[in-house]
Amino acid sequence: MNQGILALVTSTGCAAANALQSLTDAMHIPHLFIQRNGEGTPRTACHLNPSPDGESYTLAARPPVRLNDVMLNLVTELRWQKFIVFYDADYDIRGLQTFLDQASRQGLDVSLQTVDHNVSRVFTNLFSTMRTEELNRYRDTLRRAVLLMSPRGAQVFIHQAVETNLASKDSHWVYANEEVSDTEIMELVHSSLGRMTVIRQIFPLWRDSNIRCMRNNHRISSLLCDPQEGYLQSLEASNLYLYDSVLMLANAFYSKLEDRKWHSMASLNCMRKSTKPWNGGWSMLDTIQKRRITGLTGMMDFRVEGSNSHVQFEILGTSYSETFGKDVKRLATWDSIRGLNGSLKESRIENSMQGVTVKVVTLLEEPFVMVAENILGQPKRYKGFSIDVLDALAKLLGFKYDIYQVADGKYGSPTINGSWNGMIGELISKRADMAVSAITITPERESVVDFSKRYLDYSVGILMRKSEEKINIFSLLAPFDLAVWACIAAAIPVVGVMIFILRRVQSVRSQTPPAGHQVASVFTSLQSAIWIVYGAFVQQGGDSILGSVALRIVMGSWWLFTLIVCSSYTANLAAYLTVSRMDNAVRTSTLGDSLVVTAADQ
Repeated sequence: MNQGILALVTSTGCAAANALQSLTDAMHIPHLFIQRNGEGTPRTACHLNPSPDGESYTLAARPPVRLNDVMLNLVTELRWQKFIVFYDADYDIRGLQTFLDQASRQGLDVSLQTVDHNVSRVFTNLFSTMRTEELNRYRDTLRRAVLLMSPRGAQVFIHQAVETNLASKDSHWVYANEEVSDTEIMELVHSSLGRMTVIRQIFPLWRDSNIRCMRNNHRISSLLCDPQEGYLQSLEASNLYLYDSVLMLANAFYSKLEDRKWHSMASLNCMRKSTKPWNGGWSMLDTIQKRRITGLTGMMDFRVEGSNSHVQFEILGTSYSETFGKDVKRLATWDSIRGLNGSLKESRIENSMQGVTVKVVTLLEEPFVMVAENILGQPKRYKGFSIDVLDALAKLLGFKYDIYQVADGKYGSPTINGSWNGMIGELISKRADMAVSAITITPERESVVDFSKRYLDYSVGILMRKSEEKINIFSLLAPFDLAVWACIAAAIPVVGVMIFILRRVQSVRSQTPPAGHQVASVFTSLQSAIWIVYGAFVQQGGDSILGSVALRIVMGSWWLFTLIVCSSYTANLAAYLTVSRMDNAVRTSTLGDSLVVTAADQ
């Protein structure tokens, strides 16, 4: 400021902006403020201090937060009546006050819940503090949820909700954040279960390369003006607004030079009491407010209450296809002038069956198809879940239907001659146009008729008591049977006696040992021979000297036997201690001892 200042362009948080506003208002310095949100959490409105004399020199280069308006339009379009809003612990909840007031006027039931940085602790507390019926109500509320969180926090939160079975296939997540990349959106979509809708800010793209790279007599680098470079999409929104703010300031300065109304730059010192505000500050501020530029973020001007009001959002939604799986496509856009452009409602089937009468075959199966109370002389009437779906389709598409029961009372299976019976046979023979009942989808049936999407997955499970683990102090003997241990115990003395006899025979044949050799006395007694055999079995060796060929053959065979037995014992012991044995609790088919479950093919 001592060297001269033209204007102040900052990109900070709300707290720093309030301090800078006090300085710029006191010194009459134009201040272009770009709000920056930290750690990816959605930003909320900055409540700046009112100026003492009513002349504010701070201009909001980044548009005010409009997520509240977009979210209100979205929940109204989706016809939500009850939903919950999850927000980060760092999120300023005061920014939702306008949204909550407008939702309350419309009679919407909105719940709020903060999400701690440790997401797993949130779900642990839910299961430890809530009862079963409370969890069921909470799970129903979670079917419609709005997330005001960082991309990483939202991904972890959704993953935990899916893992703890609090999210279902009919869940609908709305993630609102101005700055979220394509990669983060795909990670959110693939981690979610159900439908995902994303709200984020977008900037207009110029198709003409000449217009793209030339903005207000200013040439933009090709890295920023060429969409194929991909560099523009990787920049934060606050950096883009920072670029356009400097561009706006340069155009205002150029305009002042053309009009020859330039005042010298302010040389100010905050530490001196004699320092007076800049005389040309208000003139410079007025020039900036009257200018309008087209930058990287689109149109920028400050004609509405000292802030840039031009902002545009896109609303992305997930779709599912059999070939590509989950995919993300643009459903609608929202801007500050026209509001919502597009529809978020589910696509409706065209009414191309107006006035057509459809023959429908059915089979009684509670609670899908049941006979209703009939009036004497009137056609038989039906009720049930499948009948309700059929009535909704008839109302939607405009057709009428005649319904009858299949004669043989079967769902449909191939016969010996290759034809089909049951409802499938009625469809193949074209006696019926549609079959409505709780019929199982099988590959054989799919090869001859077309099925709708399944609406019920039926499975059978058996709940049994967990077997208790018993500690056995003799588990070291488990790898071998008792008979094997008995044979090993008997083999040791037998081999010892055999070696003792062979040594005695050798001693009788050679009464005098050769000169220079002293025969060891390890086999002189039966106990020593058995001890040597036992030492070889436990792989401890010995100091025996085997002189004859017979002794060497016997001991070599014993060593080989010992090696095989010890290796087998070691392998079986490791498998026994590491692999848990499955205890089959259901051993008989009697009614008193087990539960027998059968499922009939439908």
